[in-house]
Amino acid sequence: MAQAKNILFIMFDQLRWDYLSCYGHPHLDTPNIDKLASKGVRFDRAYIQAPICGASRMSTYTGRYVNSHGAGWNNIPLRVGEPTLGDHLRKQGMDCWLIGKTHMAADTEGMERLGIERGTQIGERVAQCGFDVFERDDGMRPEGPDGPYDPGGALTYNEYLRSKGYEGDNPWHDYANSGLDSDGNVLSGWFLKNNSLPANIREEDSETPYMTRRGMEFIENAQGPWCCHLSLIKPHWPYIVPEPYASMYGPQHFLPVVRTEEERDNAHPVLRAMMNGPVSKTFSRMEARDAMLGAYMGLIKQIDDQMGVLFDWLEETGRMKDTMIVLTSDHGDFLGDHWLGEKQFFFDNSTRVPLIVYDPSPEADATRGTVSDALVEQIDLVKTFYEVAGGKVDDIAHQVEGHSLMPILHGQATEQPRAVAICEYDYSATPLRNALNVDVADARAFMATSKRWKLIHFEGGFRPMLFDLEADPQELVDLGDSPDHAAIIAEMYEHLHAWFRRCDQRITKSRAALTQMGTGIQRRGVTIGVYSEDEANPELVTKYLGRKARPWQEVVAAQSGAAE
Repeated sequence: MAQAKNILFIMFDQLRWDYLSCYGHPHLDTPNIDKLASKGVRFDRAYIQAPICGASRMSTYTGRYVNSHGAGWNNIPLRVGEPTLGDHLRKQGMDCWLIGKTHMAADTEGMERLGIERGTQIGERVAQCGFDVFERDDGMRPEGPDGPYDPGGALTYNEYLRSKGYEGDNPWHDYANSGLDSDGNVLSGWFLKNNSLPANIREEDSETPYMTRRGMEFIENAQGPWCCHLSLIKPHWPYIVPEPYASMYGPQHFLPVVRTEEERDNAHPVLRAMMNGPVSKTFSRMEARDAMLGAYMGLIKQIDDQMGVLFDWLEETGRMKDTMIVLTSDHGDFLGDHWLGEKQFFFDNSTRVPLIVYDPSPEADATRGTVSDALVEQIDLVKTFYEVAGGKVDDIAHQVEGHSLMPILHGQATEQPRAVAICEYDYSATPLRNALNVDVADARAFMATSKRWKLIHFEGGFRPMLFDLEADPQELVDLGDSPDHAAIIAEMYEHLHAWFRRCDQRITKSRAALTQMGTGIQRRGVTIGVYSEDEANPELVTKYLGRKARPWQEVVAAQSGAAE
């Protein structure tokens, strides 16, 4: 083993923490990811900072909470000037490259205001969340009557598919994400009833193998030290997978749905409105859940097989010896649990994610194959990577709100210095806001979770929600209006209020610089409130003592005489 000089940062999209065998799934065997966990540390309480792709990733890439960076929803730009992972790593001489998804929206107005042009190195980095781009693919090319959702989505991948003979204007949809009937009709993967069909594509040409190979191509030619963000789109919808994975899992392999009639009947007003949304209503139908869940599991099995290809190649080429590998997800998926679809709420099905970190350095030998119960947030990764690159985390403490994982990885600590993990949800741009008749300014919610209690606060005058994660790990009983838990609610609000009071926007001066400013101003001659020279520190006022000057009248008279 050697010191890690490179970082392979693997992120999946919409992968639930409990759908890997190393996290306890009884039927979905993921031996390659499990093997990585046996070589590193598996974090059992890792939380995202927003239950939606874009906002979650912007927190992960900046190391800052959502209300610090402001990009609270998909396609809300990360403002120009926000320091990112790439900015920090390059200061330490480490390149930072993207292969796959970021969901970053460029702040084009800010760039124009500051004269930053696309096509330049700095312009592209600002527009690409701080990454240099090997291949960006947010993995989405849906199309409607008003055009494509993402005009840049899957462009290179579609070119690849056409080069392999997959015809049409959008083979991403027609082949990689759809089935086919006996008459040659495309059966779109957007319709859940078609998710049990195999995708009409050769397995090695589907999205996960393709982008994994692209990551390997980058690594093969990379000049170190480097950070490679291999960001794969699956098992994100459309939920459809080619054979042999399409036939691997059936109802006998499905976990029971987690929900009760009582939970629905007594739902908090915000949760009830989410349950009544069209996506949640569909996923609450068992026929819909059964149709897509086999594909979801098959996509994960395909992911694990591709991770096996990747990890074996890293071993064969000697790169496992000097590369830290981090494997995680941007959020989970409700899959019908709690009468919900998608991910936009604070149950652990969405906010808790897998996080496995393999560090090849000898300092990590003591923790190999262990499980950490520490309360970890995705924003902890930036400082972790910065430390691997050779930086001192105190140098960026004013810009990055997370905490390095290195003390835990090296057996020097068992906990992170936080009492609660925070997650935020800005639903101002969603139909949920209209359903609740909430003002845009109040369409916000916050989660603060400890290991025992989870508090959910809503703006707009709604009562809080509270869950006892020890007595009710499936989060089925809301205690938010329980008089018996008023003291717990107050205690959790204290944690949330302390988080709100943090100093999160002062990012242009380091803490060390502020400390110096507090004591150094007197050494610059600012002597305020000193009554006499006898009471001053002679060293600090030396420029003011023993000096001579003429009366101003003599100065003026001399000037007048010189003018005549």
